[in-house]
Amino acid sequence: FLFHSRSTRYSSSDLHSSHTTLQSAHCSLQLVNWREPKKSAAAFGVSLLVLVSVATLSVISVVSYLLLAVLCITITFRVYKSVIQAVQKSDQGHPFRSLLDRDISVSPESIRLLVDRSLVLLNRFTDQMRKLLLVEDMFDSLKLAGVMWMMTYVGAIFNGVSILILADIVFFSTPLIYQKKKVRQNETNINSVFKRTSAFFLSASSPKACTHTHIY
Repeated sequence: FLFHSRSTRYSSSDLHSSHTTLQSAHCSLQLVNWREPKKSAAAFGVSLLVLVSVATLSVISVVSYLLLAVLCITITFRVYKSVIQAVQKSDQGHPFRSLLDRDISVSPESIRLLVDRSLVLLNRFTDQMRKLLLVEDMFDSLKLAGVMWMMTYVGAIFNGVSILILADIVFFSTPLIYQKKKVRQNETNINSVFKRTSAFFLSASSPKACTHTHIY
């Protein structure tokens, strides 16, 4: 009975963690596909600003400036709401009460599931690297050597942060460009169908066609 209850608890926690993972993936796709332009623009701007800041400043400076910016916003908003409540003589409470009461603790089951997945990926990576470095398959090892040789030239031109900046720009801009081209292609197809339909009806209603029908 204890084993059954434990397995039931683990299975329910796994389902909850999987559901949370699916929700996170869905939200990420919504941001990337610009379903909500304001949120996507904010996420793109913040991520690009952080990466550019890391490329020009130290990580400590970037974290300090980010925390200072957040504190300036929250303190200003808290003072503003306090003044408004004092003027209106209302008791609305803390302006961030809903965020303070929200549970943001990480459950042990989520950590366990994350560690298990990380171990699977780590074991797979170490096993694959062992096969490549110890030349289990000559062709695969030569491919790895060629890729690493090319990466030396990439590393001489770009650093890790520059690659992340380019990846961030491509990550957010590619779906937007694809959607615009898709809309233009659809408009072109609609205009082509409309022109063909109009030409058909005009040719059918021309005097030559009417005379031919009357003689018949």
